[in-house]
Amino acid sequence: MTLKIAWGITGCGDHLKESLEIMKELTKEYDLEVKVFLSQAGEMVVKWYKLFNELRTTFPGTYSEKSPNLPFLVGDLQLGKYDFLLIMPSTSNTVGKIASGISDTLLTNAAAQAMKARVPVYIFPADQIRGEITTDLPGGKKLTLTMRDVDIDAVDKLRRMQGITVLEDPAEIGGIVKKHIESKKLD
Repeated sequence: MTLKIAWGITGCGDHLKESLEIMKELTKEYDLEVKVFLSQAGEMVVKWYKLFNELRTTFPGTYSEKSPNLPFLVGDLQLGKYDFLLIMPSTSNTVGKIASGISDTLLTNAAAQAMKARVPVYIFPADQIRGEITTDLPGGKKLTLTMRDVDIDAVDKLRRMQGITVLEDPAEIGGIVKKHIESKKLD
């Protein structure tokens, strides 16, 4: 039985290429239908990292945000057309909005409505460890960033929200996919 995933990508470049590679491998290993939903900033960052063509070729069902309700992802989530919503990687902005109950973008609105409809939401926030991280920029340069307490606090709040699972590493999605497939087999 096909596992249907709505995969949201925000304007976060950290772990972006890794997330794409993981999702490509999972579609080879499992029977998955993955539709990709890019936030406005997500589309910009995917293009900046020169991954847009690869993303659209691998996942022909790739859509870009026009408004909080276009494409109408919320309706499909509420109707049970997806087994879960994955936002990976996620910016601190998206995490902060979801943690505060703000749903004014395609992906924050999708997360809020998925939670209301009891559709599992999985989020990988890039900013979740106190201190400094080093990330890759387009072209291979490195950038060191210092995490802000407000961003870490928002991730901690997400961890306490019913219906949301915070991933500590993008590779965790493999186990989640396997769990959902096993669950579908039992139904």
